[in-house]
Order: sequence, then structure tokens, then C-alpha cells
Amino acid sequence: MTPHVTIIVPVGGSGHRDGEEDAVTGFLGVALSFPTVLFSFLLVVVVGYWLLVLTGVLDLGDDLDVDGAPGTFLAGLGLGGVPSAVIFSLLVAVAWFVSLAGTALLDDLGIGSGIRIVVSVGVLLAATACAWVVTRLLVAPLSRLFPTESDASRHAFVGRLCVVRTGTVTADFGQAEVTAADGSSAVVQIRQPGDERMPAGSSALIYDYDTEGEFFWVMPAGPAFDPMRHIAT
Repeated sequence: MTPHVTIIVPVGGSGHRDGEEDAVTGFLGVALSFPTVLFSFLLVVVVGYWLLVLTGVLDLGDDLDVDGAPGTFLAGLGLGGVPSAVIFSLLVAVAWFVSLAGTALLDDLGIGSGIRIVVSVGVLLAATACAWVVTRLLVAPLSRLFPTESDASRHAFVGRLCVVRTGTVTADFGQAEVTAADGSSAVVQIRQPGDERMPAGSSALIYDYDTEGEFFWVMPAGPAFDPMRHIAT
């Protein structure tokens, strides 16, 4: 009599693959859900931009400009001193990560559709706020990697007029746009020792440069240089 032999073939690999596919499907579902989907598309743009830079299709040197309209707008948000491309990339990356985590948490909670819409809007706002806070914390150390002017050229601004670009100027905060002798402009950090109001758009006189703090001391230019401010008062 011939003995009966049973051959057992392991099938555990199929279950492992199914688990991986479920994880990928779940991740894509969260990434393409509101509000994460808004930042997902922006993240694709950011990744594509840096891939083009790495492959040499785009010249990063042309984009490392901390001045201009985007730089002035970001300076008003407290994000000046770093190239706009870097700031935008940080904002999108942080907002995407926070919204992804928030959306995944909502999926685990399994709340109703009506409440979920309201909470999702809250996640969107929280992700945007977190992105601004984290990026602003990173601006100070990153700005040292992108010096816009040497100390010598910065001292050349002393004695020149500048236009305030922030809502107020204090002893700890303020930014302004100054035009150099060659016609080029730059957004610089400014401070004033007093408490006189200098709103955005008003003129200020640069009278000193703080090398250690990397900012300029300014004072109100007065009606002779800023007639519109004189009329407003």
C-alpha cells in the first residue's frame, strides 16, 4: 500500500499584502478627504516644484528673493527674511500634516456627517494656525541662511527714509521697506524706542543699525517727509 502524503502550502503572504493594500487605501482616503484634500493638492505642487529644482529644470537662485510683493506680504504676517518659496513650502507641509492627523482622528471617532462638516472646518482653521505658528518659529533660524545684505550695505541705509509695512512699530517688532541708492528695495526689520504710533504706510527715518539684533532704529519722519500722516493727525 502506497502511503498518503499531504502537502500544506502556506498562504500567509496574501493576508500580509491585503493588510498593506488596506493601509494604503485608508491613507489615500484620509488624504483626499476634506479638509486634507485642500493641502494635498498644494503639497503636490510644492513637491513638484522642488523636484524641478533638484533636476535643474528650475533655477533656485532666481526664486531666493526675500523682497518684492510676496516678500512684503509675508513680512506683514511676521514671516519675512526667508525666500517666499521656502515659506510657502513650510506652510503647506505643516498644514497638510496637521489636517491629515485631524481627519484621521475624525474617521476614528465616527461622528455624524452634519457634525463632521463643522468639525472639519475647525480642523482646517487649526491646521492653518499651526502652520503659521510653526513657520514663524522657524523663520528666525532660517533667515540666517539667506542673508540679503552685508553689514556694510545695511549701514548704508542709515539716514534714509523707509515705509512702514507692519500695522505698528514697537521696541520689539516692526518691518519696513527701504530703497537703496541704486534703486533696489529691501524689507528690513525696524524698531523704535518710543511709543509714538507709526501705522503701515507712514514714513520713518532710519538713524542707526543694531548689528547684534540685525535691525534698524527708526523715528517718525515728521510732516516734512510724510505729509499724508500730518494731514491725518
